[in-house]
Order: sequence, then structure tokens, then C-alpha cells
Amino acid sequence: MTTSHLDPQAVHERVGFVGMGTMGAAMALNLAKAGFALTVWNRTPGRASQIVAAGAVEVATAQELAAASDVVVMCLTDSPQVEAVLFGETGLASGLAPGSIVVDCTTLSPLKAREFATRLHTQGVSAVDAPVSGGSEGARHATLTIMVGGSNQDVARIDPVLRAMGKSINHLGPVGAGQWAKAINQVILSGVYLGVAEGVTLALKADLDAQKVVDALVGGAADSWVLKNRAGRMIENEYPLGFKIALHRKDLAIGLELARSVGAQLPVTTLAAGYEDALIEEGHGDDDNSALARTIRRLSGLEG
Repeated sequence: MTTSHLDPQAVHERVGFVGMGTMGAAMALNLAKAGFALTVWNRTPGRASQIVAAGAVEVATAQELAAASDVVVMCLTDSPQVEAVLFGETGLASGLAPGSIVVDCTTLSPLKAREFATRLHTQGVSAVDAPVSGGSEGARHATLTIMVGGSNQDVARIDPVLRAMGKSINHLGPVGAGQWAKAINQVILSGVYLGVAEGVTLALKADLDAQKVVDALVGGAADSWVLKNRAGRMIENEYPLGFKIALHRKDLAIGLELARSVGAQLPVTTLAAGYEDALIEEGHGDDDNSALARTIRRLSGLEG
């Protein structure tokens, strides 16, 4: 195990991690490497072997994990899954002790985040929403941007945990504020993905060396994480998993719902959501989100 990059005095909380997906497994591994006493659980067994090898303990139920943890981090798919893991039979809530904290890195509606926090509060358990951005690369390298909603006291307490998983930790307000920010992040990304896809497609149609064009633009006004990390996939028309397009579509549904609730108009997001619906229907829901380029390429007469 690599040694902790954190202050040893900060690594005192017993931490539980729920959700060994593409993002969660990498985040949990970084917690183990940082030196936390880590317990892990996943609904589907057999996905935590690397984390266990790094020093974590795997348990059979969420209830058992909760009983062994002061801070529980969740990285799940959606609100129904979070509710089931929290409040289902042998769920986290049945094992959480008063004074413990649940940190939810799942992307879900701010309204749901507040609802779950209220339910946990009745048993003396605090809640913090902490959705992340940075893709699978950020999860692996502990360079995620983490958008945090919760009380000052709770956020200060879990700061060492968050810093073991991310590079940019942003406390934005009370519970739900992190989820608002994540929805805005996903709305912006929908436009950036489409913009990069259009630029790459234009370069290909002009018979330019598209990679040289991208390299020339990096560092200029058109630069972005998507341009650096996903333009190559769009050029090659290959979309290995980083963040599933089906999950981004789920996130856009949250953003569009929030926009309706405050009277905001999101025409680019609406367009991207429609393209994603069609791609999912065609069987591309498990492709990386950069597969939005399939649609732009196809519309332009290139292979989609």
C-alpha cells in the first residue's frame, strides 16, 4: 500500500465505501491508499478485490458496513438505488450510529438529497451531498472536482476524506447545493461535448489532420477538459468507457427538471438530451459520453 499523502492526524475516521462501479472503485482505492481504516460493500459481490488487497475489509451487507464506519461514502447510480441502499432491509440506516455522517457522491436531484438528509437526521445521522466531476481519469488519480452541500461542521469533518479522492473541494452551501452545482456542470458539459464534436467533424470534413488541429487549440480560448481528453476518441470514432452516455442522460433529466422549476430555458441541453436518447435507443448507452460525436459525424456524412 502506498503511504498516505494526508496529515496522519487527520486519518482517524473509520470510513465505509458503498458502490464499486467505474468511479467508486477507484475512489475507494484512493481512500485505502491514503491510510483510512476502510470497509467496503457493493450490491454485486466480487468487485472489491483490488481495494481489499490495498487493506480494506469487505463485508456482506450495507448494515454491517454502517456499523463499522464513522463516515460512509456512497457512489451509486441514481436516487432509487440510493434510497434502497440507505433505507432498505439491512440498509445503511439500520446500522448507522448517531453522530455518523453519510457522504453521497451519487448524482441525484437536490430535492432527493434534502429528503434523504431529513430522514437520516431523525436518527442523529448527518448527510453531505458531494457529487464529483472529472471522469474515470480523475477518480483514478484522485484529481476529482467535488461539489459539496452540507453544514460547515460536517464538511470540515469530512474534508480529509474528500481530499483523498479529489483535488478541488468546493463547499457551496447547505445540503442540496452540491447537487445543484453538479446539474449545472452536466448542463455545461452537454454543450462542450457537442461543440468539440462539431469542431472535430469540421476538421475531418476539411481533410485536415484533426489531431494536429486539436493540439493547436489546446491552451487557447477553445481549450477544455473535453477537448484534451475526448477529442481523440471523436477523431477515431471509438468510445471506450469513461462515463456512460446513459448516466449523463440521467443527469440531464435532473438538470432539465431543475430548469423547469426555476423557469430557465436550456435549448442546447434539450438538443443534447434528444441526441442521447437516440444513441441509447441504438444501443450506445454504455459508450463514453463523447459518443455524442456519432450523431454529429453521421449528420455530416461520416461514419457514425
